[in-house]
Amino acid sequence: MHIGCHVSIAGGVFNAPKNAADFGCEAMQIFTRSPQGGKAPELTPEILKKFKLSVESCKLSVIVVHTPFYINYASADNRIRHSTVAIVRDELERASLLGAKYVMTHLGSAGELFENEASEKVAEMLKKTLDGYTGSAELLLENAAGSGKIIGATFSQLSEIIKLVNHTKLVGICLDTQHSFASGYDWRDFDNTLKKIDSEIGLAKIKLIHCNDSKTELASRKDRHEHIGKGLIGEAAFKNITKFAQEKNIDMILETEHDFVKEDVDLLKSFRK
Repeated sequence: MHIGCHVSIAGGVFNAPKNAADFGCEAMQIFTRSPQGGKAPELTPEILKKFKLSVESCKLSVIVVHTPFYINYASADNRIRHSTVAIVRDELERASLLGAKYVMTHLGSAGELFENEASEKVAEMLKKTLDGYTGSAELLLENAAGSGKIIGATFSQLSEIIKLVNHTKLVGICLDTQHSFASGYDWRDFDNTLKKIDSEIGLAKIKLIHCNDSKTELASRKDRHEHIGKGLIGEAAFKNITKFAQEKNIDMILETEHDFVKEDVDLLKSFRK
């Protein structure tokens, strides 16, 4: 398993590997476009070559692409849903060009829809996203913190959506430790939490872990990341999480602030040892 963090692509995507290496990363997560909106920067053959040379020189083993924040597969607005399909499909194609292993995405908010309607709508749109896709990057769904009518706050809902889509390129989930804690999964009670997740979706569906401590209490339904061991999940829980990830060969990506993210990377590495 490899440990890394989310890094900036400011100045060009080819700058990201050096940014990751400076934090001691073995893996990195990036946006390939602005997460807030706008046209995606072109990935020319020259840019791709420069990026891949930088990945090699920085000895990065795993690349993950995070989709933009504004997508919503469950929107009642037909235009937004189909725009989401186009954007995520484009990210899958771009990630494949970059040699990324996974594209991970949130699913959006149900808004006016009931939960079962929203799950069906999300599955329908995910099928459209993956229709005819033959790239190398695989798609992961990330669990949400649970505010409002957000989709994917429980692993049972994510499991239902994955079954409805039934596509070989939708391989599983990215488990975010802070989001799950905010949704009521208590990592301090590690064994029972793992059993609960296994019963809802199956541990084999966990392909990536977003490793973030929590500024807010259990079941807060608030998305507030904290540095490892500085939040309410606590260091002891992350020792167990890291051991589990190592046993299952699951890569871990930090999304904590860059002021102390290198310390977070080093801490997880020490737990791995």
